Amino acid sequence: MIATAADYAWFTFGRFTYDEYTDLRGAYCFTLVRGLTPEQVITRTGAVADDFPPMRLKELIRTGFSDAGRPDSGYGHFFGVVAVDDWAFIVEPNGFMGVHPDIAKRLSAGTRLVSHFLNVNGDEDFLCMEDGRERLALESSSPDIDSSIRSAEEFDEIARQVGFDTAHSSESFFAMAEYLTGVRVTPQLLEQSLYLCGVAPHSP
Repeated sequence: MIATAADYAWFTFGRFTYDEYTDLRGAYCFTLVRGLTPEQVITRTGAVADDFPPMRLKELIRTGFSDAGRPDSGYGHFFGVVAVDDWAFIVEPNGFMGVHPDIAKRLSAGTRLVSHFLNVNGDEDFLCMEDGRERLALESSSPDIDSSIRSAEEFDEIARQVGFDTAHSSESFFAMAEYLTGVRVTPQLLEQSLYLCGVAPHSP
């Protein structure tokens, strides 16, 4: 059964709306990379992982929104990653590493990456890369959504399949990611996972 935006309403309107996960709901980046282990994600991003123990979601969110996730004077990409079937699932509270072109290229080398992002200003991106090449990219915050789409024909087909809803673009991006990966993100997956954590620099 193909997922739709309604299948992900729980993230925006359900249990995460007015609880300890409110910060994550307002600023996140979720990324799936096929065939990589969490340790390989750490290596490909050039992340420093020794300073962080494995974390559950609550601690991951707190760290992502604190100075601990922004080491030294430069800006780092703090993230947690866990294996889900044959995919590495990367969770970034208040981050954007998964849609950062240079990092996404490294992560997607020889495989597929699917990522979607939202920041506190309401800006959203969706990115699918295969072997370092952009397959599909979308910035839903663009005043003219059609002008921001690359691979528009493929997007049209995926949007039709998942019932893309511009009024609920975040939930639609979840559904698109599931369509492209076969991985369904659930509250249980987010809450019960133990994440390997690290901070990746802008450049390796």
